Amino acid sequence: MTIDVLRSLPSDLPIASSEEVGLSAERLQRIGPLIDRYVDAELIPGALTLVARRGRIAHCEVRGFANVEKQIPLRADTIFRIASMTKPITSVALMLLYEQGRFQLSDPIAKWLPAFEKMEVAVRKENGDVELRAAKRAIKVRHVLTHTGGIAGGLGPNAKALAEASRMRGRDEVIGDFVDRLAMVPLDNEPGRVWSYSRSTCIVGRLVELISGQTLAEFFDEHIFGPLGMVDTHFFVPEEKQGRFCVAYTPGDGHRIEPSEPDTLDSYWLSKPGVYFMGSGGLASTAADYFRFADMLLHGGRRPTGPRILGRKTVELMTTNHIGDRFMELGGPGQGFGLGFGVALDRGRSHTMPTEGSYTWGGAFNTHWWNDPAEDLFGLAMTQVRPYDHLNLREDFQTVVTAAIDD
Repeated sequence: MTIDVLRSLPSDLPIASSEEVGLSAERLQRIGPLIDRYVDAELIPGALTLVARRGRIAHCEVRGFANVEKQIPLRADTIFRIASMTKPITSVALMLLYEQGRFQLSDPIAKWLPAFEKMEVAVRKENGDVELRAAKRAIKVRHVLTHTGGIAGGLGPNAKALAEASRMRGRDEVIGDFVDRLAMVPLDNEPGRVWSYSRSTCIVGRLVELISGQTLAEFFDEHIFGPLGMVDTHFFVPEEKQGRFCVAYTPGDGHRIEPSEPDTLDSYWLSKPGVYFMGSGGLASTAADYFRFADMLLHGGRRPTGPRILGRKTVELMTTNHIGDRFMELGGPGQGFGLGFGVALDRGRSHTMPTEGSYTWGGAFNTHWWNDPAEDLFGLAMTQVRPYDHLNLREDFQTVVTAAIDD
């Protein structure tokens, strides 16, 4: 059974009836049966869904469990691994420093990270051999924000070297250690030529640290989480909140879920001491907290009841397509990429519901959100299954939510 937890959200969050914000109550009721189908088929342990329009939350429901084996139900304040949903937050952090005139997007990252000054590109020849050639272009700040820096990804010619660089050497390792090793890995592509998903947002996070003089966690807390009231967003879940932290699952036989972290106390996300602040995917958070972050962006860099985080023009710059048509298209035709976000360019080519100008990103455990500025609409669905490429949950949820617009 789907449980409405709208009234269980923190009291400072604005709540409205669906009709007050131009959404059909009848059509929003389709969300529950949609999630039920996935839960009943044992494809996901459960899901939390949240929908807001015009800055007010009109829907928040949970279905299923945070821990199936122990029959612990999901709640409004359940803490999820948001993984790559960290990337937009890290990108915002760097752009806060951009607004202070601390750098330009055209600056080479070697200005702060000299190990990236003389990079080599792995070029596969006709006979299949790989040859290293000196990069013709410098990696710029805009490249690491847009995944166009040629940084090695998991499927390219440097996959093995990347895997070795990514291997943590100890519990006291910091993200700067990984970034230093990453600089030793050849590039998959010439900087500025191809969109290729990578851990370049770790470089973005390291730039935040070097330019600000704070750790990424300190910068997040002071400049984003504190001002926005994101009290449950952490790189490592504090001991007093671990009872709200859900189990992660992986597909087994017939894609039915099996716990990948049967005891969350053994999880990386609870590491002690926790000093590895991974800007590309290290955060755990709640639906309420991520709403605060996304609502700030949707309304031009500040929430109606809070301080300004970003300038309106900066948000516009970040959510504009920066990769053009000459780059590999993200997620199929009609999609682009901004400074930390996927951007919808053409509904007719993408065959998806979000209006042109909508922006989004998701996480490896199948968490997903989007903002549709034209409709003043926010949607969020959070579950914990990895991998999830056999599921259409994100697309199904986005379709049902967008179809509920009724004004």
